[in-house]
Amino acid sequence: MNAAKTIETFDRALTTDPQTQREADRAQANRDELTERIAQAIHQDGTIEVLKGLHFYRSSLPSECLYGVSVPAFCVIAQGSKEVLLGNDRYQYDPMHYLLATAELPIVSQILTATQEQPYLSLRLDLEPTLVSSVMVEAGYPSAQRGASVKAIAVSPLDANLLDAVVRLVRLLDSPAEAHVLAPLIRREIIYRLLAGAQGDRLRQIAVLNGYTHHIARAVDRLRQDFNQPLRIETIAQELGMSVSGFHHHFKAVTAMSPLQFQKQLRLQEARRLMLGENLDATTAAYRVGYDDASHFNREYKRQFGAPPMRDVERLREAASTVSTVRGDRNVESTHAVSTAS
Repeated sequence: MNAAKTIETFDRALTTDPQTQREADRAQANRDELTERIAQAIHQDGTIEVLKGLHFYRSSLPSECLYGVSVPAFCVIAQGSKEVLLGNDRYQYDPMHYLLATAELPIVSQILTATQEQPYLSLRLDLEPTLVSSVMVEAGYPSAQRGASVKAIAVSPLDANLLDAVVRLVRLLDSPAEAHVLAPLIRREIIYRLLAGAQGDRLRQIAVLNGYTHHIARAVDRLRQDFNQPLRIETIAQELGMSVSGFHHHFKAVTAMSPLQFQKQLRLQEARRLMLGENLDATTAAYRVGYDDASHFNREYKRQFGAPPMRDVERLREAASTVSTVRGDRNVESTHAVSTAS
């Protein structure tokens, strides 16, 4: 039984109530339409930006672990399933659920379900802080509570009204003139429904002007810019007006990892990119990202990616070559390019 039929059977088994049944039928029709429209828009594996900030993704094969950086975004799967790892936390989602990410964080993602006949199809809608703030003000939602720390990624059930708004946004691809006027309105509706839903508190952190999550966002930005510099926790905590222990606690509450783990993942991902994309040797890449000891870099790299640096890079190149051959697409993106949660 395919995934769509499984979901439909599940919906019908929930209840015999006519109103609930109509809602289930509407949701299934919207899931089917979303799958069809994404498949029509992107014929080959990879990703495209179909409207500003709206991205479609397609994959005909399950993927290995993809190491990348999340962006503040609302992510929906039309077909297939995916898992995202943030630190030690795992988030799995499918067409019945959505994922919300509210910060730029090192993540590991893996497509779990995809075939040539039923490829993995998903979309990502980037979330702009100014737009989230505007909708919050218009809807009368309060800012996030001062001192609150909310984890930056989570998965929740995708309700029928939110799914309906997503489908209406995707339909606008057929009407560019209407999209110019209606797309901004539907984006606001999606944000409004997210604010009113299970992840409203998390979404409000994107626009928060106080509270610890705002401080942690500043720290994340600082670490991302200076990842190749020595980590001085005391200095960062002092600049944020926090104690060292408080900074550690709230940083981990939001990012699911310590500042040191966060910096290490950024360094190793950048080193991998340098070796794969710029053909640097392991020692040069290690020094470029801030390691003073090449042997220490090799040990941490192997612990993170499961193989020594150059062997890992060779394996990635072979895998990318195989995928490109199988898919017959010369322009296919590397399966290990910077990934998001979509």
